[in-house]
Amino acid sequence: MADQEGPSLFSLCVFAFVPSKELPDNAIDELSKSIVKYGGEVCSRKRSETLPLNDITHIVSNTVAFPQYDEARTMMIPVVRPKWISASLAKGKQAQIRPYTPDPRMIFSDVMLACADIPEMDKDTIIGATMVMGGSHSEHVTKLTTHICALTMDHPKVQMAEERKHRCKIVLPHWFDDCFKLGKRIDEGPYILPDPEILRVSPDRSIEPRCSPYIEGAISTEPDYLRPPESQERTLPLTVFEGKKIMLSEDMNTNKRFVDLVVGLVTKSGGQMTESADDCDWLICRYRDTKEYVRASQLGKTVGNMAWLYYLIQNNAWSNPMHRLLHYPEPRNGIPGFEDMRISVSNYGGEARIYLENLIKSAGATFTKTMKADNTHLVTARNNSEKCDAARDWNIHMVNHLWIEESYAKCELQTLTVSKYTHFPPRTNLGEIIGQTFFDEKVLKDLYFPGGPVKTARKRKALDMTDENPAADGPSSTAASGRPRRTVDVLRDTSHDDAETVDLPPPSKRRSTEFATPARNRNARAGKENETPSTVYSSGRSAKDKALGRLSSLAPDIALYEKEKKRGLKDGYGLWGGIREAKRIDRENLNLNRRRTVSPSPADDEEAPKSEKRPTRKAKPTLPDVETRIILTGFKRWVNDKHKEDADRKKLRDMGIAVVQDGQACDYLIAPQLVRTVKFLRNLSKGAIVLSSTWIEECLDTKQVPDPSRYYLRDKDNEKRFGLKLKTSIERAQANNGKLLAGVPIYCTASIKNGTESYQAIAEANSALFMVYGPRSGSTIKPTNPEDDEGGPDPVYLLTTSSPEEKKLWKKFEDMARRGNMEPRVVASDWLLDVVMKQELSFDEKYLVANFFT
Repeated sequence: MADQEGPSLFSLCVFAFVPSKELPDNAIDELSKSIVKYGGEVCSRKRSETLPLNDITHIVSNTVAFPQYDEARTMMIPVVRPKWISASLAKGKQAQIRPYTPDPRMIFSDVMLACADIPEMDKDTIIGATMVMGGSHSEHVTKLTTHICALTMDHPKVQMAEERKHRCKIVLPHWFDDCFKLGKRIDEGPYILPDPEILRVSPDRSIEPRCSPYIEGAISTEPDYLRPPESQERTLPLTVFEGKKIMLSEDMNTNKRFVDLVVGLVTKSGGQMTESADDCDWLICRYRDTKEYVRASQLGKTVGNMAWLYYLIQNNAWSNPMHRLLHYPEPRNGIPGFEDMRISVSNYGGEARIYLENLIKSAGATFTKTMKADNTHLVTARNNSEKCDAARDWNIHMVNHLWIEESYAKCELQTLTVSKYTHFPPRTNLGEIIGQTFFDEKVLKDLYFPGGPVKTARKRKALDMTDENPAADGPSSTAASGRPRRTVDVLRDTSHDDAETVDLPPPSKRRSTEFATPARNRNARAGKENETPSTVYSSGRSAKDKALGRLSSLAPDIALYEKEKKRGLKDGYGLWGGIREAKRIDRENLNLNRRRTVSPSPADDEEAPKSEKRPTRKAKPTLPDVETRIILTGFKRWVNDKHKEDADRKKLRDMGIAVVQDGQACDYLIAPQLVRTVKFLRNLSKGAIVLSSTWIEECLDTKQVPDPSRYYLRDKDNEKRFGLKLKTSIERAQANNGKLLAGVPIYCTASIKNGTESYQAIAEANSALFMVYGPRSGSTIKPTNPEDDEGGPDPVYLLTTSSPEEKKLWKKFEDMARRGNMEPRVVASDWLLDVVMKQELSFDEKYLVANFFT
């Protein structure tokens, strides 16, 4: 097949190369020879280093950092890596475009995945998500396979790869999961079988930070000095400014010596300096509110800052300033919402730490080298460090760098509830993926330079349409076949009178006679081996990828539906009808689909309602209105019997009784006896009437609702034990209205038995001021002189147990309270439980730790 396809494999293609460090001239020469050998053409670059987009069908580049990338996307010219050429030669036909795109958003663009011993549902999810993010999948392991997803080394696919010594990585599915959660590709090292680090090494062990190439030369908006080029590049001429007009904005505050240096470099390199935003090609400025910035941005000029200019001089290569956050002008007053924030950084080292420091300052927040209790956020690469422990003690928000980067890139404070901002892989330092966030030009335009000339607006809209086009990653049919490109109406949502079109330039006429490709024979057998593959790109692949992604997201629901269909009770029917009901629904859906496929003629539309009668459907039984809402605690009937619980809940609902969750309004609290659970104490604090669980048993057994007043809870033994009368406690709670402990400060040791959450829920249900007290807790009570305090010392409580770790805090807490002219009371947690149970604020010295634990 390769021999038959070889001479004409690239016969319809014209290539252009973008040289870079990863794609040197010698590699370009070798690839050019292969292209010419198999019928293609290689277009040489113009003297001005611009690509002849009118004449080419493919761009070969390892990066998207070349000036005409956006324009190429608008014209739907595919940009591929050199591996695409090798893969096409190996297959004997042109390979797919998507797996070989250099677009950094396609994080798995060079991944060829094969799955081994993975559960079917997880397998479909991993494959679908990988393909959506630019990867490809193969059922079999070949030499092109780059990753095998497996749980062990025992699967035949893994063993075959080992025997044949394929250069593929055998990784746990955890790697894909972490990549999906972050939206970035992290290093596979900790996940590689047979001895993965994430299963062998404790997450608390330190990790050496890795340097990210994405922040090289972009760690500050105002670099202190211009780093000299590498030794081998000292003698090379500077060509990056050739044919360009550069403008320096007045807000740069640069001295005359610097201006003379830049002018000398630009003019010696073939460029020019200008003072007009309309005439310049590149604008160098500091802030986004200057008139030069607004005008140049509206005209579609390239706008960067001083750091970007230094980067161009250092590397002698163009770079998109929107692809590095600190290469673009900063907002003068920061991002709204950051002005009152104090942010510290942990687990990032070297240039990454400096980068985050400057990014935080540019966003408008205050950066602190050390972290104190008044800090609001901690940006960390891992969730293990002294600062992380302190952040937990002080209730400081802990996030990774993606939060600050995306907030700055989107010009809007991002919510902390997004899971990727708080995700920390156990054996990965996230510093390795720092700096991969790009600006969104549409957001910048809406906020900082709206409007602009109509021609530029049409160009931007065409680019936005390309972003939304599912086939944007590959060539259009006209791009591949060489037919004249169709006129695109980018203002199709406007009136016909005002709409203008962008005429994309046609390809060169010299190849117009070579594009008459015969149509494929529709009767040819599918998968015929000697059939010439079509070079026309179809958006069907993207549609399939999207459909597969949607199917993967629905996989859990589909599996649950199939499980419910098979599930049944002893009589063969499930809770909602079982197999019979599922089959009935399937039949109804099938009949409905069949009716939809019949398209009546327009003349019959009016008669259809009269002639067609829908089959009568049995009315769906309606549930009675909820008359009683109850909360259960200590109820033992449903322990370890989920099926019985579901059935009983349904019976109660049919009688108008709803079992609600803790925290919702309820009419009755159901308990077998007096208990000191969180549910009981929280709802008692609301004044809920307590019924015996016998009432529920009676409802379920008789299917009738007896009078609740005959089932008030009576528990004389526990009333005597706790020293209270339940009826009196309920009356007090109704009078207190949840304000029993209003204004009372209650601290709780961080390591208390049963956790701080339980005591916090009980205390806050009674309006107490609740705070967690730990080893790193600072002074949260303002020091006060007794002379300045009009009243006497108020009590402040610390709930604790007798563990050695907690005992160390007692003296520290007492000193803090006395400095604030308050009376410290270090008490056992039973004090809070008894006070809430009685619904009466009192204190007895028996609860002091000196008496309680002796």
